Amino acid sequence: MMLAYYFSLGLRKLRSNPALTALMVLTLAVGVAASVSTLSILQLMSADPMPSKSKLLFVPVIDNGLMKNYQPGAKPDDVQMSYRDARNLLAQATSTNSGNSGIVRRVALYGLNGALEANRSDLPASHVGGIATHHDYFAMFEAPFLYGSAWSAQDDANGAAVVVLSRKQSEVLYGKRNPVGKTVRYMDHDFLIVGVLNEWRLMTRFPHLINGSGGHFNGEENIYMPLQTSVQIQAGMEGSMTCTQETAPGYQGLLDSECTWVQFWFELASAADAPQLQNYLNAYVSEQKKLGRLQRPDAVKIYDVMQWMELLNVVKSDSKLTVWLAFGFLALCLVNTMGLLLAKFSVRASEVGVRRALGASRAEIFKQFLSEAAVVGLAGGVLGLPLSLVAMQFIATSSADIGNAPGMNWFMFGTTFVLSVAASVLAGLLPTWRACQITPALQLKSQ
Repeated sequence: MMLAYYFSLGLRKLRSNPALTALMVLTLAVGVAASVSTLSILQLMSADPMPSKSKLLFVPVIDNGLMKNYQPGAKPDDVQMSYRDARNLLAQATSTNSGNSGIVRRVALYGLNGALEANRSDLPASHVGGIATHHDYFAMFEAPFLYGSAWSAQDDANGAAVVVLSRKQSEVLYGKRNPVGKTVRYMDHDFLIVGVLNEWRLMTRFPHLINGSGGHFNGEENIYMPLQTSVQIQAGMEGSMTCTQETAPGYQGLLDSECTWVQFWFELASAADAPQLQNYLNAYVSEQKKLGRLQRPDAVKIYDVMQWMELLNVVKSDSKLTVWLAFGFLALCLVNTMGLLLAKFSVRASEVGVRRALGASRAEIFKQFLSEAAVVGLAGGVLGLPLSLVAMQFIATSSADIGNAPGMNWFMFGTTFVLSVAASVLAGLLPTWRACQITPALQLKSQ
């Protein structure tokens, strides 16, 4: 009951000396807003982008570098895969070699970029980025379709001239109409549109982290075609490529080379199948060693989604440093609030002396003044919440990486108030302790 009384008393005390109170509330609100906004962005950037499947999706990293450059414990020369290895692993999809490995789906992909033309005289050609992949890509990553569907496994095998468009690209070409069944010209070849993806909002675009359009946290692929089709038309690769050995001339030489430029994903039936997948890949490496390839020790490792993001350092160290700087700013605001509370409580020495003389204990005085500090923190949280939302919006609009970041979640909403109240209570400890040391006799004598 007394705490409730002290809380209501703290609310009334907010109106006394309003200029000093407003300054304390504003100081706390600004510090909390800076901390919560940067912490929210960091949480969104480092969060699991697909909780429903992230433990079932694995990236194999096959180290095909030369032994003369090998350093134990060092990262591979590239975390991408050669087309040669990707082709071999895809070819085993229907073989008995993977029958007990728990593999549900497997896809390879690489980036594309070329001129896209619609059958419209009023719309000029434009360069559009996309990926070459397989029909299982869309089911693996739960990509939602607005119109049509993915191409078929037979289209993959035959290298059919079919594509899937993003909703954004479809609306550029055809507005709100359903374009399935129409044709577009891409890289000087005609393709039949078989599907259009709906808006696909992933905070971290983990399916294509390397060379993905728009970076790790923004952008999207605008066109998708079968991998075999891209090979047949000799589509150029968009993105990085690492070659540690000489390659034969021509496009086929690139396909048969040890150059790494393809990304690969496995989907498992259960996370418990990960050791079986590792054994399956170890067996593949052993076969390749007999052919004189993949001679480095521990030539293959697998990473689930979160491990893959960590390997690629998706959340940069400077993003974490920004959070620490924001909390440093909050500490500075806390010190300023402490000084303001000292000033606010010091003028109430006579009030404390009278209460002590009437029998109030130091513990009661401590509870009263600390409750008042908590009320200031609560007011700071009320003001800090909209300031945090404004700060998040500013950060999102000023950074291409996180332009599609969603708003603050309920956890961070509550954190705003908890952090503000905790900061004000911490700032109020010294002023409250000082108030408790007031000697009643001296105060009564001075009055």
